[in-house]
Amino acid sequence: MDAETLKTLQAPLKAKYQENPEAAVITLKASGELGSEQLVCSVETGKALVEAGLHPATGGDGTQACSGDMLLQALVACAGVTLAAVATALEIDLKGGRVHAEGDLDFRGTLGVDKKVPVGFRDIRLSFDLDTDADGEKIATLMKLTERYCVVYQTLISPPPVTVSY
Repeated sequence: MDAETLKTLQAPLKAKYQENPEAAVITLKASGELGSEQLVCSVETGKALVEAGLHPATGGDGTQACSGDMLLQALVACAGVTLAAVATALEIDLKGGRVHAEGDLDFRGTLGVDKKVPVGFRDIRLSFDLDTDADGEKIATLMKLTERYCVVYQTLISPPPVTVSY
């Protein structure tokens, strides 16, 4: 896709959202089915059913997806798509590349071994290996805008309130 096609595709949406801001608010949803025999939760992704289970560091056997990995995968997917869209809009020739995310967990927290150890990631690193001839200034702009517009990245660095009901 080129910059003009992207602008043409997004222009009516931008106009609609400027005219009617409420139309821009969309509720995304996810749900899962709890396993009756195993410690699993089957999540419908829209394309496939993913069975999530315990990470081997918490007693899992590694045959199910780990929700921590899925969080990092969501970050990689969002950052990759955002970067590609921004590169297109800026007319940066992006020949390819890779997006990487890794995060550090201390499983003593989630297993309740040490109550002082937080549950969850303590550090997440996102990196890009880009195949482009763009100069340093263009790449810096590309990265700045990718961070600014990546939904998952922004959610992680400025988390919204999360409510739980039952």
